Amino acid sequence: MRIAILSRKRSLYSTRRLVEAGEARGHRVDVIDTLRCYMNVASHRPEIHYRGEVVQGIDAVIPRIGASITFYGTAVLRQFEMMGVFPVNESVAITRARDKLCSMQLLSRQGIGLPVTGFAHSPDDIDDLIKMVGGAPLVIKLLEGTQGIGVVLAETKQAAESVIQAFLGLRVNILVQEFIREAGGADIRCLVIGGKVVAAMRRQAREGEFRSNLHRGGSANLIKITPEERSTAVRAAQVMGLNVAGVDILRSNHGPVVVEVNSSPGLEGIESATGKDIAGMIIEFIEKNARPNHTRTRGRG
Repeated sequence: MRIAILSRKRSLYSTRRLVEAGEARGHRVDVIDTLRCYMNVASHRPEIHYRGEVVQGIDAVIPRIGASITFYGTAVLRQFEMMGVFPVNESVAITRARDKLCSMQLLSRQGIGLPVTGFAHSPDDIDDLIKMVGGAPLVIKLLEGTQGIGVVLAETKQAAESVIQAFLGLRVNILVQEFIREAGGADIRCLVIGGKVVAAMRRQAREGEFRSNLHRGGSANLIKITPEERSTAVRAAQVMGLNVAGVDILRSNHGPVVVEVNSSPGLEGIESATGKDIAGMIIEFIEKNARPNHTRTRGRG
Protein backbone atom coordinates (compact mmCIF):
# COMPACT_ATOMS: atom_id res chain seq x y z
CA MET A 1 0.00 0.00 0.00
CA ARG A 2 1.20 3.54 -0.74
CA ILE A 3 0.55 6.02 2.06
CA ALA A 4 1.08 9.79 1.94
CA ILE A 5 1.62 11.91 5.05
CA LEU A 6 0.72 15.59 4.72
CA SER A 7 3.34 17.23 6.92
CA ARG A 8 5.60 20.29 6.74
CA LYS A 9 8.65 18.40 8.07
CA ARG A 10 9.73 14.78 7.85
CA SER A 11 11.88 15.26 10.97
CA LEU A 12 8.94 15.94 13.30
CA TYR A 13 8.53 13.14 15.83
CA SER A 14 4.96 12.18 14.85
CA THR A 15 5.75 12.24 11.13
CA ARG A 16 8.95 10.26 11.60
CA ARG A 17 7.19 7.61 13.71
CA LEU A 18 4.40 7.19 11.17
CA VAL A 19 6.96 6.70 8.40
CA GLU A 20 8.82 4.12 10.50
CA ALA A 21 5.61 2.27 11.41
CA GLY A 22 4.35 2.22 7.82
CA GLU A 23 7.64 1.01 6.35
CA ALA A 24 7.98 -1.62 9.10
CA ARG A 25 4.68 -3.08 7.93
CA GLY A 26 5.83 -3.18 4.30
CA HIS A 27 4.17 -0.04 2.95
CA ARG A 28 5.63 2.76 0.86
CA VAL A 29 5.29 6.01 2.82
CA ASP A 30 5.79 9.44 1.21
CA VAL A 31 5.96 12.67 3.19
CA ILE A 32 4.39 15.52 1.22
CA ASP A 33 4.85 19.15 2.25
CA THR A 34 1.27 20.42 2.37
CA LEU A 35 2.08 23.96 1.28
CA ARG A 36 4.05 22.79 -1.77
CA CYS A 37 1.01 21.00 -3.21
CA TYR A 38 -1.00 22.77 -5.88
CA MET A 39 -4.24 21.66 -7.44
CA ASN A 40 -6.24 21.56 -10.64
CA VAL A 41 -9.72 22.16 -9.25
CA ALA A 42 -11.49 22.86 -12.54
CA SER A 43 -10.78 19.50 -14.14
CA HIS A 44 -13.24 16.62 -14.45
CA ARG A 45 -10.31 14.61 -13.18
CA PRO A 46 -9.13 16.38 -10.00
CA GLU A 47 -5.35 16.46 -9.66
CA ILE A 48 -2.72 17.37 -7.11
CA HIS A 49 0.70 18.44 -8.35
CA TYR A 50 3.80 18.29 -6.18
CA ARG A 51 7.27 19.40 -7.19
CA GLY A 52 6.27 19.53 -10.84
CA GLU A 53 4.65 16.10 -11.01
CA VAL A 54 1.09 14.80 -10.73
CA VAL A 55 0.53 12.86 -7.49
CA GLN A 56 -0.76 9.40 -8.41
CA GLY A 57 -1.18 5.95 -6.92
CA ILE A 58 -1.84 7.04 -3.33
CA ASP A 59 -4.05 4.62 -1.38
CA ALA A 60 -4.37 6.55 1.88
CA VAL A 61 -3.40 9.93 3.29
CA ILE A 62 -2.56 10.84 6.89
CA PRO A 63 -3.15 14.57 7.47
CA ARG A 64 -0.75 16.20 9.93
CA ILE A 65 -2.02 19.73 9.28
CA GLY A 66 -0.85 22.47 11.63
CA ALA A 67 -3.39 24.96 12.94
CA SER A 68 -1.74 27.86 11.10
CA ILE A 69 -2.38 26.24 7.70
CA THR A 70 -5.82 24.73 8.35
CA PHE A 71 -7.49 26.46 5.39
CA TYR A 72 -4.94 25.43 2.77
CA GLY A 73 -4.24 22.07 4.35
CA THR A 74 -7.87 20.99 4.37
CA ALA A 75 -8.21 22.20 0.77
CA VAL A 76 -5.37 19.86 -0.24
CA LEU A 77 -6.90 17.02 1.77
CA ARG A 78 -10.31 17.65 0.18
CA GLN A 79 -8.65 17.33 -3.23
CA PHE A 80 -7.24 13.93 -2.22
CA GLU A 81 -10.76 12.92 -1.14
CA MET A 82 -12.15 13.99 -4.53
CA MET A 83 -9.50 11.76 -6.13
CA GLY A 84 -10.87 8.80 -4.16
CA VAL A 85 -7.95 8.55 -1.70
CA PHE A 86 -8.82 7.30 1.81
CA PRO A 87 -8.10 9.93 4.50
CA VAL A 88 -7.40 8.92 8.10
CA ASN A 89 -9.34 12.05 9.10
CA GLU A 90 -11.60 13.79 6.61
CA SER A 91 -11.29 17.46 5.73
CA VAL A 92 -14.75 18.34 7.01
CA ALA A 93 -14.03 16.71 10.38
CA ILE A 94 -10.71 18.55 10.76
CA THR A 95 -12.33 21.89 9.91
CA ARG A 96 -15.10 21.19 12.42
CA ALA A 97 -12.66 20.28 15.21
CA ARG A 98 -10.38 23.29 14.56
CA ASP A 99 -13.29 25.70 15.11
CA LYS A 100 -13.39 25.74 18.92
CA LEU A 101 -16.83 27.37 19.08
CA CYS A 102 -18.39 25.08 16.49
CA SER A 103 -16.93 21.99 18.15
CA MET A 104 -18.23 23.04 21.58
CA GLN A 105 -21.70 23.65 20.14
CA LEU A 106 -21.74 20.25 18.44
CA LEU A 107 -20.56 18.48 21.60
CA SER A 108 -23.13 20.34 23.68
CA ARG A 109 -25.92 19.35 21.29
CA GLN A 110 -25.02 15.69 21.85
CA GLY A 111 -25.07 16.05 25.63
CA ILE A 112 -21.31 15.65 26.15
CA GLY A 113 -19.99 17.24 29.35
CA LEU A 114 -18.31 20.62 28.86
CA PRO A 115 -17.09 23.46 31.08
CA VAL A 116 -19.67 26.25 31.27
CA THR A 117 -18.70 28.34 28.24
CA GLY A 118 -19.62 31.82 27.04
CA PHE A 119 -19.02 33.56 23.73
CA ALA A 120 -19.58 37.25 23.01
CA HIS A 121 -18.61 40.04 20.66
CA SER A 122 -19.62 43.34 22.29
CA PRO A 123 -17.72 44.82 25.27
CA ASP A 124 -21.12 45.85 26.69
CA ASP A 125 -21.76 42.17 27.46
CA ILE A 126 -18.69 41.57 29.63
CA ASP A 127 -20.30 41.77 33.07
CA ASP A 128 -23.12 39.38 32.23
CA LEU A 129 -20.68 37.13 30.34
CA ILE A 130 -18.55 36.75 33.48
CA LYS A 131 -21.64 35.96 35.57
CA MET A 132 -22.78 33.42 32.97
CA VAL A 133 -19.75 31.20 33.57
CA GLY A 134 -19.90 31.49 37.35
CA GLY A 135 -17.61 34.47 37.90
CA ALA A 136 -13.89 34.60 38.56
CA PRO A 137 -11.59 32.78 38.46
CA LEU A 138 -12.27 31.96 34.83
CA VAL A 139 -10.40 30.97 31.69
CA ILE A 140 -10.28 33.12 28.55
CA LYS A 141 -9.28 31.45 25.27
CA LEU A 142 -8.55 32.73 21.79
CA LEU A 143 -10.57 30.70 19.29
CA GLU A 144 -7.48 30.27 17.11
CA GLY A 145 -5.05 29.39 19.91
CA THR A 146 -3.17 26.07 20.06
CA GLN A 147 -0.82 24.30 22.51
CA GLY A 148 -1.92 26.59 25.35
CA ILE A 149 -1.08 29.80 23.45
CA GLY A 150 -3.81 32.41 23.82
CA VAL A 151 -5.20 30.89 27.04
CA VAL A 152 -5.36 33.13 30.11
CA LEU A 153 -6.50 32.45 33.69
CA ALA A 154 -8.16 35.53 35.18
CA GLU A 155 -8.25 35.10 38.96
CA THR A 156 -10.39 38.17 39.76
CA LYS A 157 -13.38 39.87 38.14
CA GLN A 158 -11.29 42.99 37.49
CA ALA A 159 -8.58 40.95 35.78
CA ALA A 160 -11.20 39.13 33.70
CA GLU A 161 -12.74 42.41 32.57
CA SER A 162 -9.34 43.83 31.59
CA VAL A 163 -8.27 40.74 29.61
CA ILE A 164 -11.62 40.42 27.83
CA GLN A 165 -11.63 44.13 26.93
CA ALA A 166 -8.07 43.83 25.61
CA PHE A 167 -8.89 40.80 23.44
CA LEU A 168 -12.12 42.29 22.13
CA GLY A 169 -10.31 45.56 21.44
CA LEU A 170 -8.05 43.58 19.12
CA ARG A 171 -11.19 42.25 17.39
CA VAL A 172 -10.35 38.62 18.02
CA ASN A 173 -12.90 35.96 18.90
CA ILE A 174 -12.71 34.51 22.40
CA LEU A 175 -14.35 31.90 24.59
CA VAL A 176 -14.84 32.44 28.32
CA GLN A 177 -15.02 29.27 30.43
CA GLU A 178 -15.45 28.31 34.05
CA PHE A 179 -12.22 27.38 35.80
CA ILE A 180 -12.31 23.75 36.94
CA ARG A 181 -10.32 24.25 40.15
CA GLU A 182 -10.70 20.64 41.28
CA ALA A 183 -8.74 19.44 38.22
CA GLY A 184 -5.62 20.74 39.99
CA GLY A 185 -3.89 21.88 36.81
CA ALA A 186 -4.15 18.41 35.26
CA ASP A 187 -6.03 17.02 32.30
CA ILE A 188 -6.36 13.64 30.62
CA ARG A 189 -5.41 13.11 26.97
CA CYS A 190 -7.31 10.15 25.51
CA LEU A 191 -6.04 8.88 22.16
CA VAL A 192 -8.96 7.55 20.11
CA ILE A 193 -8.42 5.40 17.01
CA GLY A 194 -11.32 3.88 15.11
CA GLY A 195 -13.86 4.44 17.88
CA LYS A 196 -11.69 3.05 20.71
CA VAL A 197 -9.51 4.69 23.35
CA VAL A 198 -6.16 3.00 22.73
CA ALA A 199 -4.10 5.02 25.22
CA ALA A 200 -4.52 7.66 27.91
CA MET A 201 -2.15 9.86 29.87
CA ARG A 202 -2.48 12.40 32.65
CA ARG A 203 -0.80 15.71 31.92
CA GLN A 204 0.14 17.84 34.93
CA ALA A 205 0.99 21.52 34.66
CA ARG A 206 4.31 22.63 36.13
CA GLU A 207 4.22 24.54 39.41
CA GLY A 208 2.73 28.00 39.06
CA GLU A 209 1.09 27.14 35.71
CA PHE A 210 -2.49 26.04 35.04
CA ARG A 211 -1.98 24.90 31.42
CA SER A 212 -1.00 21.24 31.28
CA ASN A 213 0.32 21.24 27.68
CA LEU A 214 3.62 19.36 27.39
CA HIS A 215 4.87 22.18 25.13
CA ARG A 216 4.52 24.48 28.16
CA GLY A 217 6.61 22.35 30.50
CA GLY A 218 3.90 19.99 31.71
CA SER A 219 4.66 16.39 32.65
CA ALA A 220 2.83 13.23 31.59
CA ASN A 221 2.26 9.81 33.09
CA LEU A 222 0.15 6.72 32.43
CA ILE A 223 -3.35 6.79 33.91
CA LYS A 224 -6.28 4.40 34.20
CA ILE A 225 -9.44 6.12 33.02
CA THR A 226 -13.00 5.42 34.15
CA PRO A 227 -15.67 3.89 31.89
CA GLU A 228 -17.42 7.29 31.83
CA GLU A 229 -14.23 9.04 30.70
CA ARG A 230 -13.66 6.38 28.04
CA SER A 231 -17.22 6.75 26.74
CA THR A 232 -16.94 10.56 26.74
CA ALA A 233 -13.73 10.48 24.68
CA VAL A 234 -15.15 8.05 22.12
CA ARG A 235 -18.38 10.01 21.74
CA ALA A 236 -16.50 13.33 21.38
CA ALA A 237 -14.38 11.92 18.55
CA GLN A 238 -17.49 10.51 16.85
CA VAL A 239 -19.33 13.84 17.07
CA MET A 240 -16.41 15.53 15.33
CA GLY A 241 -16.30 12.73 12.74
CA LEU A 242 -12.64 11.95 13.54
CA ASN A 243 -11.17 8.47 13.18
CA VAL A 244 -8.01 9.52 15.02
CA ALA A 245 -8.30 12.14 17.76
CA GLY A 246 -6.75 13.37 20.96
CA VAL A 247 -9.59 14.17 23.35
CA ASP A 248 -8.64 16.34 26.33
CA ILE A 249 -10.76 15.83 29.44
CA LEU A 250 -10.86 17.46 32.87
CA ARG A 251 -12.09 15.66 35.96
CA SER A 252 -14.70 17.97 37.48
CA ASN A 253 -17.10 17.63 40.41
CA HIS A 254 -19.90 17.02 37.90
CA GLY A 255 -18.07 14.35 35.89
CA PRO A 256 -15.66 14.42 32.93
CA VAL A 257 -15.75 17.55 30.78
CA VAL A 258 -14.19 17.88 27.33
CA VAL A 259 -12.00 20.94 26.76
CA GLU A 260 -10.72 20.12 23.27
CA VAL A 261 -10.79 17.52 20.51
CA ASN A 262 -7.51 17.53 18.58
CA SER A 263 -7.53 16.27 14.99
CA SER A 264 -3.71 15.96 14.74
CA PRO A 265 -2.65 14.72 18.17
CA GLY A 266 1.08 14.59 18.81
CA LEU A 267 2.47 11.09 19.33
CA GLU A 268 5.65 11.76 21.29
CA GLY A 269 4.13 12.49 24.69
CA ILE A 270 1.60 9.68 24.70
CA GLU A 271 3.97 7.07 23.26
CA SER A 272 6.56 8.00 25.89
CA ALA A 273 4.06 8.00 28.76
CA THR A 274 2.29 4.76 27.83
CA GLY A 275 4.98 2.79 25.98
CA LYS A 276 2.45 2.00 23.25
CA ASP A 277 3.07 1.96 19.50
CA ILE A 278 0.42 4.53 18.58
CA ALA A 279 1.91 5.10 15.12
CA GLY A 280 1.63 1.37 14.40
CA MET A 281 -2.01 1.41 15.50
CA ILE A 282 -2.77 4.22 13.04
CA ILE A 283 -1.15 2.24 10.21
CA GLU A 284 -3.13 -0.84 11.27
CA PHE A 285 -6.33 1.24 11.14
CA ILE A 286 -5.47 2.25 7.57
CA GLU A 287 -4.85 -1.37 6.58
CA LYS A 288 -8.29 -2.37 7.85
CA ASN A 289 -10.25 0.55 6.43
CA ALA A 290 -8.53 2.05 3.37
CA ARG A 291 -10.52 1.48 0.20
CA PRO A 292 -10.89 3.67 -2.91
CA ASN A 293 -13.72 6.22 -2.69
CA HIS A 294 -14.35 5.29 0.96
CA THR A 295 -14.71 8.90 2.06
CA ARG A 296 -18.13 9.78 3.46
CA THR A 297 -18.01 13.41 2.35
CA ARG A 298 -16.28 12.83 -1.04
CA GLY A 299 -14.97 16.38 -0.87
CA ARG A 300 -18.28 18.02 -0.05
CA GLY A 301 -18.20 20.71 2.64
